[in-house]
Amino acid sequence: MAEIVLIRHGQTEWSARGRHTSYTDLPLTSEGERQARSAGERIAGREFAAVLSSPRERARRTAELAGLTVTEVTDDLAEWNYGEYEGITTPEIRSGRPGWSLWTDGCPGGESPEQVGARLDRVLARAREMLTRGDVAMIAHGHCLRVAGARWIGLPPAVGGLLRLDTATYSALGFEHDVDPVLASWNG
Repeated sequence: MAEIVLIRHGQTEWSARGRHTSYTDLPLTSEGERQARSAGERIAGREFAAVLSSPRERARRTAELAGLTVTEVTDDLAEWNYGEYEGITTPEIRSGRPGWSLWTDGCPGGESPEQVGARLDRVLARAREMLTRGDVAMIAHGHCLRVAGARWIGLPPAVGGLLRLDTATYSALGFEHDVDPVLASWNG
């Protein structure tokens, strides 16, 4: 049975520093470009019925360097909107808001976990329909893809906080017994 392949974009200057990056459109670093080419090597020989991408440059460039032709750009794969926390690290946020968690609290002026979960539910439903034609790739961002993993297996968006996802890694959403959604591989 076909799978949904998730690829997180390669490293950017802000991802290397742990800065929350949603709508700020940063390019890949030279290391991020190397990582994207390496991600392409891991999927070499796979054919995709569709390749869905976030509209951000870092995701589209990762797809290009990985040898993928994007067939659809969708805002549903944009990174979590961090609102007032854009460009700020978690330790910086917690210095003024102890105990803050993106996964349960969301971001002022940005999105809640439920809003991100609803976006990822929509794109996963579209991708699942496309699986009848073959594998589907989704090129996007760390936090939103972690939510995608949690939602695929029927768990709340907050569970994405338990799914580490490094830059330019490969994960696969599949099925057990052709019916039950599973994480076929994660953070590879």
